Amino acid sequence: MKTMNKEHHYSLNLTWTGNTGTGTSTYRSYERNHVISGDNKSVILGSSDKAFRGDASMYCPEELFVASISSCHMLWFLHLCADHGVVVREYSDSPEGIMIETSGGGGRFHEVILKPSVTVIDDSMISNLDKLHKKAHELCFIANSVNFTITIKPSVNSV
Repeated sequence: MKTMNKEHHYSLNLTWTGNTGTGTSTYRSYERNHVISGDNKSVILGSSDKAFRGDASMYCPEELFVASISSCHMLWFLHLCADHGVVVREYSDSPEGIMIETSGGGGRFHEVILKPSVTVIDDSMISNLDKLHKKAHELCFIANSVNFTITIKPSVNSV
């Protein structure tokens, strides 16, 4: 049986809000602030990393990138747990991304480390979690779209 590949499209609006009156007349004359929005969705206030003249009180693209990897993994993991009779009561993650700047001014991510903490309702469910994390990683759309290492260091608790 031949399966069809489904194509999904994602669109949003990004608006630069950092014009302080003179536009980009000099590197220091403008703010890096911007707004990310979409139809019927909450607005995300963005800027560049503080190291690149950004506003540290707003999310930078690098943080949003790491968050997308973490949330994709979580959503697949929870799906798989539901399919396999593993009842998760709590899930949290404190992911870290490591980006390396290159000499030409650019850079790239070297690694993202996911640290999911999962609470299940019964100790008997714990033995399946490593397998489900591995499968979630294999299925994650975002993880399949990057060319660097994603390490998963899970911890588990039971109620």
